This record gives sequence, C-alpha cells and structure tokens, in this order.
Amino acid sequence: MKKNIIIHDLGLMEYEDALEYQLNLFNEIIDNKLSNRKNNTNIKTKNHLVFVEHNHVYTLGKSGKINNLLIDKEILEKNKIKFFNTNRGGDITYHGPGQIVCYPIIDLDNFFTDIHKYLRFLEETIILTLKDYGIQGERSKNETGVWINPNSIDARKICALGVKASRWVTMHGLALNVNTDLNYFKNIIPCGIKNKSITSISVESKKNIKMELVKNKIIDNFLNVFSAKLN
Repeated sequence: MKKNIIIHDLGLMEYEDALEYQLNLFNEIIDNKLSNRKNNTNIKTKNHLVFVEHNHVYTLGKSGKINNLLIDKEILEKNKIKFFNTNRGGDITYHGPGQIVCYPIIDLDNFFTDIHKYLRFLEETIILTLKDYGIQGERSKNETGVWINPNSIDARKICALGVKASRWVTMHGLALNVNTDLNYFKNIIPCGIKNKSITSISVESKKNIKMELVKNKIIDNFLNVFSAKLN
C-alpha cells in the first residue's frame, strides 16, 4: 500500500475554487482506480492533504437543513458572506479567515477501508494537535468533530468534520478554529446542534496563534496517526 502524502497549501481561496481543486484530485484518483480495474494495471494512486483558508462562507451538507441558516439572502449579501449547498456529509458550518481547513484527498485502499475509523483518525489528529497547545480535545458521543468538555453544560466545538467518499476515495474533511472570528457562527445552528457553543484555539489559550505552526502540527500528527510519510 502507498501511504505517501502530498501537501498542498492553497492559502486564502474562495470556497468554490477550492472545491474545484479538490474535485480534480479526487477524480484523478478515481480515474486511476477505474483504469486499473479495466486494464488490469497497477497505477499507484496518490494521497493528498490540501490546506486552505476560505473567505467568509456558509456551507450546507447534503443531509443538512436550510432552517439552520438563521439569516436571509439580503443579510448574506450585505455582509459579503457566500452560501453553498455542497456534497459532503453533515449539516451547516462556517468557514472564514483564521480557520484552518484541511481536505484529505486520499485513497483509503492505501490505508484501510473503514469510514468510521477514518473519521475517528481525523478526530485523533486534531486531539493530538490541541494537546500541543495544552487543550484537552475530546469526542462527543454520536456527534462527529472535536469538542471541549463535551458532556458538560459548557460543551463547545472546536473542530468540525464533514466528508464524502466514493470508491474509497475521500474528499472534504475538517475545519479547525484557530484565530477564527466566532461571531459568524451566531448566524447559524452549527452542524445542526443546538445549545452548544463554538470555540477556537486562540479563545482557549487566550492568545493569537501562528497558523503555520498549527498546520505543521496537523501534518505531523496526521502522518503519525495514519502511519504515513511525506511524498
């Protein structure tokens, strides 16, 4: 199995442009797999980690409810916030500057064919990353993502997950709040979960965080959790 990872850092990019970038990588892997099956060849598939920050945008997953967007089109336009229906799992979330979005575009046939395990490994990657900042990230029963004090009245989400997979190839991924302006979450019911708040590394640590260092920690922890290496 090929567990080499190629890193892409796209900087600040509109959501729709990053989605097209993802799809190109995603479709290339699927095309290689279909070609292998059809021609009895062994083209090695690639694995990618795509990092990006988005301009202000709300995205709604295929199982999400539009009622979880609490503002109308006019307010979206006035505040220069975009909205997209997208093909990942999960409900509504926010992406914006100060948030690290990581899209693993990987062939799970190179690792393990288990989506539940894949989601838990993504969560573990972030839990380990938060630990480096003295923050205890945890899982919340029956809710994906990474949380702080998930079983208390002060439960708050710090990282959202939403993925898509086809032929064991993944896309979409995770969004970790680092220096994010959390006020934008007030316009939605994040992930469709009521009565729980949103937090960030900077809020929890009470200081501004260097984004590049967090990305490097995510990469290191991803490689460790997935027993992978850089290409």
